[in-house]
Amino acid sequence: MTQALKPEHSHPGATQALSLSTIAFTVCFAVWTIFSIIGIRIKDELGLTETEFGLLIGMPILTGSLVRMLLGIWTDRYGGRLVYTMTMLAAAVATFLLAFATTYGEMLVAALGVGLAGGSFAVGVAYVSRFYATARQGTALGIFGVGNVGAAVTKFVAPFVMIAWGWQSVALIWAAALVVMAVVFWLATEDDPVIRERRRTGAGQVRSFAAEFAPLKDLRVWRFSLYYFFAFGAFVALALWLPRYLIGVYGFDIATAGIVGAAYSIPASIFRAYGGVLSDRYGARAVMYAMFLVAAAVTSLLGLPDYSLGLVAGEDAMAYAIGPAVFIVLVFILGFVMSLGKAAVYKHIPVYYPQNVGAVGGLVGMIGGLGGFVLPFAFGVLRDVTGQWTSCFMLLFLIVAASLAWMHLAIRNIERAPALAPAAE
Repeated sequence: MTQALKPEHSHPGATQALSLSTIAFTVCFAVWTIFSIIGIRIKDELGLTETEFGLLIGMPILTGSLVRMLLGIWTDRYGGRLVYTMTMLAAAVATFLLAFATTYGEMLVAALGVGLAGGSFAVGVAYVSRFYATARQGTALGIFGVGNVGAAVTKFVAPFVMIAWGWQSVALIWAAALVVMAVVFWLATEDDPVIRERRRTGAGQVRSFAAEFAPLKDLRVWRFSLYYFFAFGAFVALALWLPRYLIGVYGFDIATAGIVGAAYSIPASIFRAYGGVLSDRYGARAVMYAMFLVAAAVTSLLGLPDYSLGLVAGEDAMAYAIGPAVFIVLVFILGFVMSLGKAAVYKHIPVYYPQNVGAVGGLVGMIGGLGGFVLPFAFGVLRDVTGQWTSCFMLLFLIVAASLAWMHLAIRNIERAPALAPAAE
């Protein structure tokens, strides 16, 4: 039914739905990554280890990942306007309560609630895609994904708010922003074309959960999920971990580390829209190959072991194979290709699974988001165990290599059986 309702061009109201969904996702993403800044102050106040810090900053990512598939299905069934609004309000309550947490345990629990903001991605994908024809969905979803720039908003603004008024004020202000955005979104948007058609005809209002989950049996869905585990999960992990890395390795102060982290997040977010355009124009397969090849080269360089060749600023007084200027350039390149890859992954989903965008997009988003939870925790464990700051990039290289190998083998199989080749590729 979803596919039948898509005309050659976008539906009326598509631009407004896309614009407000993107702004709302920006606010949600800013809240979702709030611990990348306030977590550093909390770490100092509570005397946390690197592993405990990694768990704290990853907790919101865990919740935001696990709820994505459920929120995506609810969006397919009840519409994005309602689900998006309720998700923002629920996350706002948790973010408000975070300001009153005093122990590590309380902060972990509050962080789980804050993570609901990250689930908004699955809602937005299912909602926005219904306004656009297949040929334009890559661009539309790429633009929507620019909301990742919310991570940069947090890194630019939160350090100065925290220095002036404390980390609790950051939580209160971010919660208020969510409430305002939820109200604006509800008042200024309309239901998607599928929901409106269901109400008009009274047909096909509820599908069984078995039908919703049926595509998840397809191995291809899990392959896309691995791609997104790196393209999005590693992006989120680095957005959270980068300020701590810059402070520990190069001795940056928290404001400078936050600004550099924000500068990384901006191109890694804005160019997602360009990734959608490239995927529509040249195919998602070509974009994915480019991302993985460049990412493999960059992570192999950044993963070079620490070298004791002299003294630099930093808590370990170690010298590193790559200086701060070169490091920043390489990380920016990595963020850029990640942004293209994020869009390319989601180009496939409405094409392959037009009836199950919420469920499939939710699962892929969930696995990708879990990368944002698992990887910061893994970074902290690797740092504690190996003593190597660069061990985080060694891990990312292994993920890229595995993803590239699986993709290449799958494409070789498709080439042997051309009937299996999708329109998206």
